[in-house]
Amino acid sequence: MSDDWQRHDEFERGAEADRTGLVAEFWEFLKYNKKWWLLPILIVMLVVGALVMLGGSAAAPFIYTLF
Repeated sequence: MSDDWQRHDEFERGAEADRTGLVAEFWEFLKYNKKWWLLPILIVMLVVGALVMLGGSAAAPFIYTLF
């Protein structure tokens, strides 16, 4: 029964802790799990997403000259 209380207390402490941002949480995940190969994939996805978003705006003629 004490194991249940211990998990309950741990859950409450986690709920009361300060919330971290998505970027900080992802960075901690990379450091803790040693998944550094995910970082280039994420960077490429962000760059492609930014190009897609800018492709539909007034900056589109300037983006097309990059390619």
